[in-house]
Amino acid sequence: QVQMVESGGGSVQAGGSLRLSCVISGKTLSRYCMAWFRQAPGKEREGVAAISSDGSTDYADSVKGRFTISRDNAKNSLYLQMNNLKPEDIATYSCAAGILYDCFVDTSPYGFNYWGQGTQVTVSS
Repeated sequence: QVQMVESGGGSVQAGGSLRLSCVISGKTLSRYCMAWFRQAPGKEREGVAAISSDGSTDYADSVKGRFTISRDNAKNSLYLQMNNLKPEDIATYSCAAGILYDCFVDTSPYGFNYWGQGTQVTVSS
């Protein structure tokens, strides 16, 4: 059984940083497209960043230059470094993985096979 467990969320002031981690167990996901999604209260889930099996990355315009997605296949882990956080970044962040031909931030979430439970990020102004 595949499990994806996020950590690293929390509460920071605007301009601060957080590093989210997603540890996967039960399956090696080195060949999978992996991504971070977020969902704010009352809003639809949106893709934040995606990274393909070969390391190519893609970001939502709203986070470009502030967020960095990375993966460590040896540790079966996914990361999201978030800098210069803004109140509009407040959301529950979830990691996801799927075997996808197209691995982009706007790839439909329905294409992802595995999901974490999410970690909350709060930014105060």
